[in-house]
Amino acid sequence: MKKSETFHIIGIDTRTSNQEGKAAQDIPALWNRFLSQNLMEKIPSKIGSELFCIYTEYEGDHNLPYTCLLGSKVANLDNVPEGMRGMTFTPQNLKKFTTKGNLQQGVVYNKWLEIWEEGLDRTYSFDFEVYGEKAQNPENAEVDIYISVN
Repeated sequence: MKKSETFHIIGIDTRTSNQEGKAAQDIPALWNRFLSQNLMEKIPSKIGSELFCIYTEYEGDHNLPYTCLLGSKVANLDNVPEGMRGMTFTPQNLKKFTTKGNLQQGVVYNKWLEIWEEGLDRTYSFDFEVYGEKAQNPENAEVDIYISVN
């Protein structure tokens, strides 16, 4: 377990839920929009090239509505482009999981299914996935997932 530092993300978001397959439609649509509109290039003051997929603003546990924010870590939120959202995330205890495999075959979602069954003492403040250098090849990607815990 490690403690996160305060960090800022600028990106695009959607409100979704894991009920009735809603997230399975909403989150891929968010990714498609982000990638097809080349939004990474439009984010100012980026820190690094990683893509962050953050789950936050939970209404309760992972079965209730939450916000999915897809974007980049930035130095500050001084200049959030129109149509995007900037958020600040404060320090949390994080438990790290790593998954490897084909992104098109649901390797990340399958890892979430395992995480949900782990019985972690989650805070539901924010959780996130990091897509860095090791995730460049979608057929053999490595993705880190961080879960906020007490």
